[in-house]
Amino acid sequence: MITHRSDSEERPVATLSRRAAIACAALALLGAGCMTAKVDESRQVAAAIQANESIVVLKKPQLEGIGTEEKFLDCLQENLGGTLVHPEEGQSAKTSKAKDAVPFSIYGEQQFSDALFPWFEPSTAPASAAGFRSLLERPGVTERLAQIGVRYVVWLDGSTRKTDSGGSVACAVGPGGGGCFGVGWWEKQSGYVASVWDLRNGVELGSVSTDVTGTSVLIGAIAPIPIITPVQRTACNRLADQLRSFLVGADLATGSTAVAAGPGGSR
Repeated sequence: MITHRSDSEERPVATLSRRAAIACAALALLGAGCMTAKVDESRQVAAAIQANESIVVLKKPQLEGIGTEEKFLDCLQENLGGTLVHPEEGQSAKTSKAKDAVPFSIYGEQQFSDALFPWFEPSTAPASAAGFRSLLERPGVTERLAQIGVRYVVWLDGSTRKTDSGGSVACAVGPGGGGCFGVGWWEKQSGYVASVWDLRNGVELGSVSTDVTGTSVLIGAIAPIPIITPVQRTACNRLADQLRSFLVGADLATGSTAVAAGPGGSR
């Protein structure tokens, strides 16, 4: 069957974007933001962090392009629910009060890289299971890891970027006063993936990812009124919550995920 569409039914993408922005502005004025968010989890090995073990969160090495922002890394460390071993100035961890909370520590990124130098530099860091196993076979590596007490590495990859924008706000000043008029908007997308590796056994446990898209608005109503949608902050909170649940094995306790057994475990 062939369906015909009249010209009046055609809506250019730009028109739809403008209408979406206007809708966002209306919602923003009512105290609501325009944002969509999703979180995914994939587990390969049935293993969970034990009490008083340590992790380190590292930005995935990027030889080219834009890497993960330091601000996002700091936010994730603060919201994972662990104890910061090397907190930066002004950084404080939020202890988890969940029933399944497990006391674990979060080792500092720079301190870890220094302790394992040069094996976790951008040009030498392992990027696969084979690379991790090869690293663990190097003289002194396992001993150094045991000394600093880090069991898991969380590789963090992704960034926040502006994906679209439109509208305009004009401001003018005259003898009778000044003011701003118009509506401007911009859309941002935050996409991050956290892959968890077991340094003791050289295997990847799995990964957690989040994708958040939101539209912010600047309204010219005499004075410019910015309505900012916290896209990156939302991505951080969502990823931290799901990653913490992954680390403590909440999905294993409920039996909701079928995965391969970890070393010494069962299917």
